[in-house]
Amino acid sequence: MAVSFPQSLSSATQAAVTQGYKDAAAPKSIQTLRYPYKKLTDSDDYLLIKIIAYQPPGISSGTNNFSFRTSTQSLQNNIKTPESIILLPIPQNVQDQNSVGWGDGSLNAFELAGAEAVSDVIRSKALDGIGKAFGNFASKFAASAVTGNLQDQTTSLFSAAALKTLGANVQTSDIVSRTTGQVLNPNMELLFKGVSLREFAFEYDLAPRDGNEAKEIKKIITTLKKAMAPRTSSDNSAGSGLFISAPRVFQLEYRSGNKKHPFLHSFKPMAMKGMAVNYTGSGNYSVYGDSTPIHMKISMNFQELNPIYFEDYSDSDIGVGY
Repeated sequence: MAVSFPQSLSSATQAAVTQGYKDAAAPKSIQTLRYPYKKLTDSDDYLLIKIIAYQPPGISSGTNNFSFRTSTQSLQNNIKTPESIILLPIPQNVQDQNSVGWGDGSLNAFELAGAEAVSDVIRSKALDGIGKAFGNFASKFAASAVTGNLQDQTTSLFSAAALKTLGANVQTSDIVSRTTGQVLNPNMELLFKGVSLREFAFEYDLAPRDGNEAKEIKKIITTLKKAMAPRTSSDNSAGSGLFISAPRVFQLEYRSGNKKHPFLHSFKPMAMKGMAVNYTGSGNYSVYGDSTPIHMKISMNFQELNPIYFEDYSDSDIGVGY
């Protein structure tokens, strides 16, 4: 497989960038671009961006479980055989932010009793279960609705519920509070709500210092724009234009010379959600003789395809993991 590297890229770094390609069914040539256009030594730190074809994960689950194949898993071979590679300096603002969905949740006594009643129905025969469920529900609150300290509160609660069945626009909690000065104990808890997907933003100042660097910057911008664009069939085959294919996705990695960076965080495969190029980076329009802007700014917004899970970490991780 031929990988087209600039001549000024060190041999050790070339070997590191193409690590793992030998045993993969790779394309004949991988376009490799970089900024700045200077020799990248084995001790330099940089951001490596691989542009890869998206592979949908599918909808099949495991034989004896409900585990779905993820995009990260389906893309492993494509990560080893990227279409293009872009090498950029480590950005000025290097950070990651991991978050998990937690939120407040409540469950009052009546809701709990209802949940238990439904559970009883599910666990037993339908007719017997329904009768038993309603019996258990009624027995828990019958005494409080007739006598005792909870009489007013329970009566107000069921009165409000009855009004709502008649179409009254009234909140149950408002009736109880208005009549008794109390509200149902919500048993508030902070509960796990789900996972989230990390987002990353990168900004670069691009200032070409010679003709070669100007051409390289132009190729980088064009390659990124083309990669993030969805694809549609323009031929005249059957079904042409019926569907739109997903854009290319990106695998990013911080590297130090010919190795993975020993400290900085890792990335899962990502989609580029937005890209902006400012061709007047210095605030005014100024170009070289060939009309190349002398200062440009580029910003890229990525989002990972899959959440981060505990199982993604291991004791053998290089750096801080994800």
